[in-house]
Amino acid sequence: MKRRWNWPIWVGFVFVLGGLFSYGFFARFPIARDFPWANLLLFGIGGALLFVGLFRAFGRPQLYRGKIVGTILTAIALFLFAFFSYEIFYVLRQVPPSTGAPRVGQKAPEFTLLDQNEKPITLAALLSGSKAAVLIFYRGFW
Repeated sequence: MKRRWNWPIWVGFVFVLGGLFSYGFFARFPIARDFPWANLLLFGIGGALLFVGLFRAFGRPQLYRGKIVGTILTAIALFLFAFFSYEIFYVLRQVPPSTGAPRVGQKAPEFTLLDQNEKPITLAALLSGSKAAVLIFYRGFW
């Protein structure tokens, strides 16, 4: 008897990869930015499919393939989920809060920074010829 293709293993691994690599897409939306529920849902669906595929492969090996490949892909998926969880729930929580940053519409304090030619420039110098200047604040540290 020819063994059948064990599709839950492969589809489950694709869902796990989708959960990992779609964070940049889902982080654009406020509902998924603070807590990555959409990514965790994709990881959950992928994990469930991987375990269904493993149970099929080990439960009826004469009918389904995937004992070795399924085990390897499940181990990789668990590693990717652990990596994602570590980055999202631990590393990103270590970034200091930006409580001192000006709010939208608030007047920026006077400052002096270096421009692209390493020459100091002040906020007053930027505002001398115009009514406004655009300031972009990047949260984080480097």
